[in-house]
Amino acid sequence: MEPGQTLHHRAVQYNRRDRNEPFGMTEITHPEAEVSAAAANKTMDILEIQRILPHRYPFLLIDRIVDLTHRERIVALKNVTINEPFFQGHFPNLPIMPGVLIVEAIAQAGGALLLTEVEDRDQKLMVFTGIERARFRRPVTPGDQLRIEVEVKSWRLTAVRMEGKVFVGEKRVAEATVTCQLVPRVRKPPESAPNGVNSEV
Repeated sequence: MEPGQTLHHRAVQYNRRDRNEPFGMTEITHPEAEVSAAAANKTMDILEIQRILPHRYPFLLIDRIVDLTHRERIVALKNVTINEPFFQGHFPNLPIMPGVLIVEAIAQAGGALLLTEVEDRDQKLMVFTGIERARFRRPVTPGDQLRIEVEVKSWRLTAVRMEGKVFVGEKRVAEATVTCQLVPRVRKPPESAPNGVNSEV
């Protein structure tokens, strides 16, 4: 504080100095944040994920992507809370995340990896075509954070086969190999039979 300044005067001066900044505060960037920004193509927050995946609440099952190597590997996080709608019935007084939803989270992480390579992804959906060697080792309960690690085993333009492993802390809770395929998001209407007769059975 300079000689002759009061605390009130200093506070007013502080607010005037930063009037152009939100809430009258200047933004200080931590050096590690600058490194993260430089590697932005390897991470995604929830808003960026929503630009890639068509899923929405209550079926969007990944919250953040912390590592992404194009066409090779992705690591995503899912924070499991008691507010998940499936805990209402699975199970009352003993909430356990359904294993099929853990496999779905693997597929969504893989879908984010696949769809980043598709220019017209707004017109596509990724659907399951197979699940192999699914295994559930430990129950997932509210308060757990899932770390979903997915590696590509084979890659084609419209299909991918991936191996997923899911961890809570250092312990593996589930694993599965999934195959997925890209399909058009909007189905073409069925063609009419001759003379306007409906061809559907």
